[in-house]
Amino acid sequence: MKAAVIGATGYGGIELIRLLSNHPDFSLHSVYSSSKDQVPATEDYPHLKDICPLPLMKIDPEEITSECDAVFLAVPSGASSALSPKLLKNNTKVIDLSGDLRLKNPEHYEKWYKKTPADLHTLNQAVYGLTEWNREAVKSANLLSNPGCYPTAALLGLAPAIQGEVIDESGIIIDAKSGVSGAGRGLSLAVHFAEMNDNFKIYKVNQHQHIPEIEQQLLLWDHKVSPVTFSTHLLPITRGIMTTMYAQLKKTMTATELHQLYEEAYADDFFVRVRPLGEFPGVKEVAGSNFCDIGITVDERTNRVTIVSVIDNLMKGAAGQAIQNANLMFGFEETAGLKGFPIYP
Repeated sequence: MKAAVIGATGYGGIELIRLLSNHPDFSLHSVYSSSKDQVPATEDYPHLKDICPLPLMKIDPEEITSECDAVFLAVPSGASSALSPKLLKNNTKVIDLSGDLRLKNPEHYEKWYKKTPADLHTLNQAVYGLTEWNREAVKSANLLSNPGCYPTAALLGLAPAIQGEVIDESGIIIDAKSGVSGAGRGLSLAVHFAEMNDNFKIYKVNQHQHIPEIEQQLLLWDHKVSPVTFSTHLLPITRGIMTTMYAQLKKTMTATELHQLYEEAYADDFFVRVRPLGEFPGVKEVAGSNFCDIGITVDERTNRVTIVSVIDNLMKGAAGQAIQNANLMFGFEETAGLKGFPIYP
């Protein structure tokens, strides 16, 4: 199957190029940029020399759909809402990594993203690709909305507890931390080396655009869920996300019982690894991989649960999950092209 990457100069785009170049079923047919035409990809990424000889080309939806079976949109929010409908031709399937199609309520998108939302027809077509919890819908999708990096880590961590109805639906706290690659490749004072080195800081307090995405999915699982407290921080590392989540148990429950609930929930999911009881993951232990590692415990003094979920923000939080979803959409093995070990140290 021929695949195209639009937005190939960003970190998500270059990760897609890496994965597709080594995929057993997809072949990387073409790469596109909104600002460049017939420019070698090596101009932006010299490490692609002799690996990816494709030039960056100007985006032409008609040409793309006539030549490609799959299109990955690794573009900034605000761009894919217009591009997606144009790419759904000639049986081409679209996997959108931006936030444009995640929120089903256009008013929520406009409020949190400060941009014009996609039309309702496009939004209704888009399937939310949290793979482990929406696998059957993903298989039949033509237009897929890839979850955000923070929501992926948070929702995979919370899902068994929410769906198992063991935690109080009110007062959920999500404390999230990310490496600076999550901010993209654009220049910004916030991720300037001198600002981030030896530093650790909170940002977008109570204003992060991933808040409504997390709440939207939690409400689909349990309509009693109250608004969550979601705080995001920047770590002085390149890649990786850790979310630490806190919630009150509805009734007395041991850590062993909760751990069993999680092991059963993810027993058949290759990419979600529930750590042994008493063991908690670090971001380096999933770096460069499509794994989500989860550690859990119960504080018997407070009857609260602590859930720790880690992912690589560019893999399971972006390109890796996009490939995982595309595999299902085209009937390939779900793990195809994604079985690489985490990079350690």
